[in-house]
Amino acid sequence: MHDLLVDYCLYLDRMELQSLAALFTPDCVVVYGEDPRLQSRGASALAGSLERMWRWSRTSHHLSNVRFAFDGEDAANVISYVMAWHERDDGSVATIYGQYRDRIVRTDGGWRIAERRMFMNGSDAGFTVPITPVERRAPPPGWKAPDIDR
Repeated sequence: MHDLLVDYCLYLDRMELQSLAALFTPDCVVVYGEDPRLQSRGASALAGSLERMWRWSRTSHHLSNVRFAFDGEDAANVISYVMAWHERDDGSVATIYGQYRDRIVRTDGGWRIAERRMFMNGSDAGFTVPITPVERRAPPPGWKAPDIDR
């Protein structure tokens, strides 16, 4: 399963979109954000949707903090943190920090991603794509920031 997640990053950075699509189930659901253009139903639709990544001259996707929660022998819920660096043709860059929340299933062809949802922890000023923020608890009532880190 680890290779599945690494291959996703590898194929996306190489723009090998058909290889990337093969990592997903034929009926997958992929939601990178609330905008319908950031959502796909089915592996072939995903490959077409990700053609938008050609607007970047280079990308570098990194996964860490991966947690697998198995649901029987043939399925798992997976959370992984993603840092995705993007460079435009003019040399400017945009980076996003977020999470992938996946449903992975065992198929005859091996483990495949059946559902992927992305959530944003943060980004630099260069990243303007609207991605659903990670939910975060509010501070307790009456909490005041200490007079440090300002």
